[in-house]
Amino acid sequence: MELGERKLRILQAIIRDFIFTAEPIGSRTLMKKYDLGISAATIRNEMADLEELGFLHQPHTSSGRIPSDKGYRLYVDSLMIMDNLAQKQKQVIKNSFVESVGELEQIITSTSRILSKMTKLTSIVLSPQFEQSKLKSVQLVPIDEKNVLLVVISQSGIVRNAILRINEGYTLDNLAIISKILNSKLKGLTIGDINFYVVKNIKMEMKKLNALIDAIIPVLLATLEDMVNVQLYLDGITNIFHLPEYHNIEKARDFMEMLDQKEHIMELLMDSKDGLDITIGKENKHEEMQSCSLITATYKVNGFIVGKIGVIGPTRMNYDHIISVVDCVTKNLTNLLNDR
Repeated sequence: MELGERKLRILQAIIRDFIFTAEPIGSRTLMKKYDLGISAATIRNEMADLEELGFLHQPHTSSGRIPSDKGYRLYVDSLMIMDNLAQKQKQVIKNSFVESVGELEQIITSTSRILSKMTKLTSIVLSPQFEQSKLKSVQLVPIDEKNVLLVVISQSGIVRNAILRINEGYTLDNLAIISKILNSKLKGLTIGDINFYVVKNIKMEMKKLNALIDAIIPVLLATLEDMVNVQLYLDGITNIFHLPEYHNIEKARDFMEMLDQKEHIMELLMDSKDGLDITIGKENKHEEMQSCSLITATYKVNGFIVGKIGVIGPTRMNYDHIISVVDCVTKNLTNLLNDR
């Protein structure tokens, strides 16, 4: 059943009011606070219809109505007006990324911090997934007689290194030969492409240097595996204590325990759609998330690396503003990673 314009305006007003007050609202209060151009009795009848249709519910028989998950979904899909962030807010976000120089981990940590600061919710950032990132070069750099530095660089500018212990020693010529063959075989491949057959082919080509290559290959593979390991970063966990929903200590504890289940949170992020995705209340498959909403966005680097950022909070969140913040942070993170 399609809702008429009057019902939509009433639902929009109720949701906006509840987002900012956290209090149920009745027909008379709604009439006084919002210029709906209709009587309290008409509003009351429309609210009853909206409740019957599942867009509102009444926490107590004597109280006003509050939005249901279905109501929030309609609001987000059709009634929400995206918040135009003030220039000052945009500049705060941009400045936080200008200051984020150095290793990827520092950048991701900074992203998580600015997201929680700007939304006043718990932020979650999934580090880039490198499996589809192509290799640019593999370098072997001598340190001393027994130790060599292995440096792996992806086309997206991500660097990983490890120290190799070469018990039988090496020569500079041997290192140069191995580096040349590794680059000829691995350059342009994605990390996911480097399998048993690729490694076997490398070993076949370097039979005369078996001892060296046997020391190098396991460390190289471990370094590549480390590049594809996905990490989860959270910030602003204690922000929930400022929200009325979590003044109840048991509810706050449940929320904290849920965030402690990192595998569930990572699974939720992995399952979210590319681009902007909003999951509300019972749309979340994990029971402990069904009183929360999850807003996520995807960031990419040169089309290869894909990660997720987002926020978790109560279903009564300021979707208009928070979605704008998530979008702005995502764009700044993407720009920074693409400029590296």
